Amino acid sequence: MERFLRDNVLETTAQNVARMYNCDNLPTWARQSIDELVAYQLVDEINNRFFKTLEFGTGGMRSRTIPEVVTDPERGKSKTNRPDFAAVGTAYLNDFNIIGATVALFKYCSKFLKNNGRAHELPSVVIAYDMRHFSKHFGELAASTWKNLGGHAMIYASPRSTPQLSFSVRHLNCTAGIMITASHNPWHDNGFKAYFFDGAQMVDPHASGVISEFNSVTMGDICRFCRKDMSAVTILDTSIDACYQSAVTETILRRDLLESYPIHVVFSPLHGTGGVATIPLLKANKISHSVVEEQNDLDPNFSTVKSPNPENKEALDMSIALAKKGNADLVLATDPDGDRLAIAAKNSKGEFEAFTGNVTGALLTEYRVSQLKSLRKIPAKGSKSVAVIKTFVTTPLIDKIADLHGIKCINTLTGFKWIGEKIFDYENGMLRNEYESTGISINYDKTSTAKRDDLLQKNSTLFIFGCEESYGCLSANNVRDKDANSACLMACELAAYAKSLGKTLIDLRDDMYVKYGYFGESVLNIYYEGADGAQKIKNILASYQKDPPNQIGDSKVMEIVNFAKQTIQDADGKVIPPQKFFFITLKNGVKFALRASGTEPKIKFYLFAEAKVDDKSQLEKTKETTSSLLERVKKFLKTDVDERANFVT
Repeated sequence: MERFLRDNVLETTAQNVARMYNCDNLPTWARQSIDELVAYQLVDEINNRFFKTLEFGTGGMRSRTIPEVVTDPERGKSKTNRPDFAAVGTAYLNDFNIIGATVALFKYCSKFLKNNGRAHELPSVVIAYDMRHFSKHFGELAASTWKNLGGHAMIYASPRSTPQLSFSVRHLNCTAGIMITASHNPWHDNGFKAYFFDGAQMVDPHASGVISEFNSVTMGDICRFCRKDMSAVTILDTSIDACYQSAVTETILRRDLLESYPIHVVFSPLHGTGGVATIPLLKANKISHSVVEEQNDLDPNFSTVKSPNPENKEALDMSIALAKKGNADLVLATDPDGDRLAIAAKNSKGEFEAFTGNVTGALLTEYRVSQLKSLRKIPAKGSKSVAVIKTFVTTPLIDKIADLHGIKCINTLTGFKWIGEKIFDYENGMLRNEYESTGISINYDKTSTAKRDDLLQKNSTLFIFGCEESYGCLSANNVRDKDANSACLMACELAAYAKSLGKTLIDLRDDMYVKYGYFGESVLNIYYEGADGAQKIKNILASYQKDPPNQIGDSKVMEIVNFAKQTIQDADGKVIPPQKFFFITLKNGVKFALRASGTEPKIKFYLFAEAKVDDKSQLEKTKETTSSLLERVKKFLKTDVDERANFVT
């Protein structure tokens, strides 16, 4: 084996295989799986499984859990597409990486408590999981590992949504949280999201601290915990569901609209946790709805869609068909772990148009800021103590909306964890300043929403809405991750508001473009799978560092913002952490951003263009002109990136 690996696979692959294979107490099935891969000389499969160790990206840790080639020991007695064991490999999501990540998170949390004068506390964790293959097993394995390390572990008895996990961390006063999900990724993937005590996904220095611990965990450490023991793990009951639903319901600003202008909604959970999270919210708030029953089962194969990603319009086909049949006002669909929402609204011709995440985010921003002013919850003239938060790659239309309303718009790096971090900054600022001025220590989560909002505006900044282009929204202050469940309620309220004006959401969208200008956006995803693909992604990023473009098609490059080398600050003056991320402005007015995805094997381009609109009669022509311009830039980028994929560093 050693000679075969030395002569045929990547050096990192050979090292990672040896590290695992030579562990004395490696489970028999895992050792036999490696033997089989080597015996059949499956070089590509071995490289794909072992070329790296998993790291925490923008959404934690995600990878394949069911491989392209399933070994006989992995399959066991299974006669379905789900083997008995998750794929062996340091680059794949399996028992070993779940245990390793849990050990690393526990060790970091223990050190954090000790360094903050809380060594007497047991590190506590709350765990939730979705319906994916191995999700419940991975969740229980993490709970068992945490408990056996000496901590207190709590886990839900059945699938729950990601935003409920975020809420639960704060509600149960835990040191950390773990969510087992791969969100909208393909059916064969799974993932591990790590949350800290604030309820948000971990950012530096904490994320780097966990990664450092993860890199020091040995296979010997991991294999100690391969056998599950749930005897001392706390199984959570449904009482927390009601607490979460109550907190989410507070996102409704005007219940009178929902009561006086009722709408009918078609909802699909796309085989995910929306069935256990969103549907109860619709019922509790008496919102008339129909469910796409074919997609209301917890199906890890996502059998009715090509992809469970609501960003893909075809995922809405069954929902739209039902909406047309039932004369619905609105279509809503959530992804498997309930953190992303897709909306489709009916136009004047009776056809349903799917909104992008940018359009949804901008509409909700405009509505919520306007209503909060009308309700006198924020100053009518605006205030720099009020903020909306978005990512840099989310539409600049939201910056313009915030500016006109006289409030702050904070831009963050990609990933909702950065929005969560910013909300925590505001929380800490309020608590600190209130204590310094009054000597009173505030219990943030147990303070009423109205009182807390006043204190935030007085002592810090009030967060009122956050979003990202990839269909994520948030307004609840006690959830710190994007929340499709509350976003569904916000969308229903927005549709009722439109109805009160005798309009549709399409009308509100077009009114917004006339008021602020038309903002066209487009996304280009280019996938590079496996070990070879990972190298190509590195090559592309390196080429932009060393040989950035000076011309894109027929347009000159006017500005390149390199987040890895330049010092970038947000609207509060806080320095943005360095990242391999580029923002480029062209002479023709197009701007585009480039980054490697933190959760999928792809390079992602985000393109933006803006055009003035004097009245609605110009809108369609403006859209066509802007779309054509963006497509020309995309066409060039597709060719250019393929050449850069072979860049020699």
